[in-house]
Amino acid sequence: MASTTTGSSLLNAGIDLSGPLRRSMVNPGRVDNFLVMGKSGAGKQPRIDALRRIFGLTQLSTGTLFRTFLGAASKVGYKGDISAFYDESHGQFIPDEEILAKLGPLDGHDQSTVLLGMKAKYFVDKGLFVPDEVTNRIFEEYFSRFGYHGLILDGYPRTLEQAKFVVDLCERKGTRIDCVLVVDNDDTTILTRTVGRRICPKCGKVYHVISKPAIEGKFCAACGTEVIQRSDDHEDKIRARLHEFETKTMPAIKWLRSTPHVPVWSCPGNLPVFTDESVLASVKEALGLPSDTPAPHSL
Repeated sequence: MASTTTGSSLLNAGIDLSGPLRRSMVNPGRVDNFLVMGKSGAGKQPRIDALRRIFGLTQLSTGTLFRTFLGAASKVGYKGDISAFYDESHGQFIPDEEILAKLGPLDGHDQSTVLLGMKAKYFVDKGLFVPDEVTNRIFEEYFSRFGYHGLILDGYPRTLEQAKFVVDLCERKGTRIDCVLVVDNDDTTILTRTVGRRICPKCGKVYHVISKPAIEGKFCAACGTEVIQRSDDHEDKIRARLHEFETKTMPAIKWLRSTPHVPVWSCPGNLPVFTDESVLASVKEALGLPSDTPAPHSL
């Protein structure tokens, strides 16, 4: 299968993530937040699981963000046309107080969550990407619930503007991004592995029909739930995601790489032997941690 991007890996694309000047020890006892970035299908989830085991952080994915806020918007039970919330002539939403007046009583639902959920829903219902401005506000609202620390960010930031926003937000709130871990893999490998990927719909554990099969080929080893294939794990959709990564996320990684106070390191997404322990070892190596660094936190 041919690569869909100009470079098969991030290093080939001109982003050197291995330089010793960027390497510094991460203290497992004092971390605020990690970013995990990489192409869809590069192998981010197993590396996130390794980080969770080492540091005891909480994973926050864009899926969780939008499910939370879109769910809040749906629970309100608004029956009107949400297009009325957006002023097409000026390209912006009407004032929040006007939206709240149209919504009526919220029956105990959080006002900010509902407002942001409605704004995201406006774009989602039209089949459009939620713009950075709304996504950033949703992220900030959710991030604040954790005191702006203790998270592994997965899928956010996805664009250059989102990357600039989260770095600035951390600076304003007195917290930090301890490390950006980029899971590097080539497009051909991603295409091959992704079509065989299976996911537990209950606990999120990831399997592969060849390299890491579920129990009896279909049951999650962690919780026993029958694993599934994601509806978008087909070649045409994978190629579209790879193209989106190159055009939207690659500029964000390049910018983060140039930012002096945000370490950016690379971790291989393709290992000769793929086990939980080999992934854990590769993450420790990428972070410059001793191989005997404990991983005491359960998933």
